[in-house]
Amino acid sequence: MVDSLSPLDVSFLYFEESRTPMHVGSVAIFEPVDGHTVDYEGLVRLIEDRISLVPRYRQRVHRVPGNLASPVWVDDEAFDVTFHVRRSALPRPGTEEQLDELVGRVMSRPLDKARPLWEMYLVEGLAGGRFAVITKTHHAMVDGIGAVEIGQVILDVTPEPRDIPADEWVPHRPPSDLELVTHALGQLALRPTAVVDLARRAVLDVRRTTARIGGVFAAARTMARQAPPSPLNVAIGEQRRFARVDTSLDDYRHIRKAHGGTVNDVVLAVVSGALRSWLMTRGEAVRSSTVVRAMVPVSVRRPGIGDDIAGNQIAALLVDLPVGEISPAVRLHRVGYAMRAHQESGQSVAAQALAGIAGFAPPTLHALGARVAAGLSRRLFNLVVTNVPGPQRPLYAAGARLVRAYPVVPLAPGQALAIGVTSYDGGVYYGLWADRDAMSDLGVLAQCLEDSLTELLETV
Repeated sequence: MVDSLSPLDVSFLYFEESRTPMHVGSVAIFEPVDGHTVDYEGLVRLIEDRISLVPRYRQRVHRVPGNLASPVWVDDEAFDVTFHVRRSALPRPGTEEQLDELVGRVMSRPLDKARPLWEMYLVEGLAGGRFAVITKTHHAMVDGIGAVEIGQVILDVTPEPRDIPADEWVPHRPPSDLELVTHALGQLALRPTAVVDLARRAVLDVRRTTARIGGVFAAARTMARQAPPSPLNVAIGEQRRFARVDTSLDDYRHIRKAHGGTVNDVVLAVVSGALRSWLMTRGEAVRSSTVVRAMVPVSVRRPGIGDDIAGNQIAALLVDLPVGEISPAVRLHRVGYAMRAHQESGQSVAAQALAGIAGFAPPTLHALGARVAAGLSRRLFNLVVTNVPGPQRPLYAAGARLVRAYPVVPLAPGQALAIGVTSYDGGVYYGLWADRDAMSDLGVLAQCLEDSLTELLETV
């Protein structure tokens, strides 16, 4: 059976350039518990034991000759787990700055498209006997919040690892070029309207990922409004910087309780205040009307779908962050009002709306569609801010406890900064991913985030 990539997944592959690698990542920091730590050999064994839970991670992308159809997933007959699981070390005792520098170098490199599209790095030598695990996974492999990423399968809810059935994996022989061409031509002969059907499915995907029926038309109106000028929108290079900020979830809950709204509103208000301070440190003009437009992915539920994970969809709201507002409390209320207005009126841009442009064209035009989407993105918004809630209980890998976790969100063309946020076990953790040359003061922005949260706390 031929397992073709979806139009969205194909667009992610064609979207990718050396300056905009399309992989997402994470940085997880662990500490030993009762002497339990993880060395390289132990991590390799753990992945070997559990990779059966994510079969896609032993598959690679294989193109159909002549681009007669979308590329397909095939088993990697030469799969070598040690190629994907790698080892690094910091000079002991490794500092936070050294780890951030390593993350910047590792995550800047594109993945090898001739192999399964993921990598994992064990980083030893952190102070206090801690170690870190860095993961890289291509967007084409992780699509939707119901997907499982390789970093998730190594985690357990107790220090005692769970039992996994024995893996007897034997790779299937990939289809030959003749078989792929024959299958593609057969599908076109049996279904001459396949291209039209593909476009219809893409339209349905876009409609389903908007919050309300009017979302598609609101998205078109939003596209007509260009994002405001910002130093965040510049030509970017191939190298990146990474910075982390640790905060407490209780602080966000106190602020939410005092002012109303959601934790996500508080996160966006903190980002707004931080961007305000950061712009002022650069000598940028910050007026009362100054805004920075953020694309904020949120989870929405399709009508008639139950509480199962598969029923969840992602919509991306375009929110003008009020960085010109001097009062932190007023910034929070303005952000909350904007988020409610977007969600209640359906004025959202579906997460798949831009990349889905490629779904309207035959496979040979995917590259053009993805480039159009990339060209639109820099005019639509200034940066991406993602906030994904995580479990509020400790997790473990081979007995070692996960203490902190940070997302790494890829940059779009012409955008110098992306902010990922995740909450876990009482903490809220920011991962700042930026162009190395354009954001030499990324550490200043990290400090501004801490100061912005403190400023909001003082209003409680």
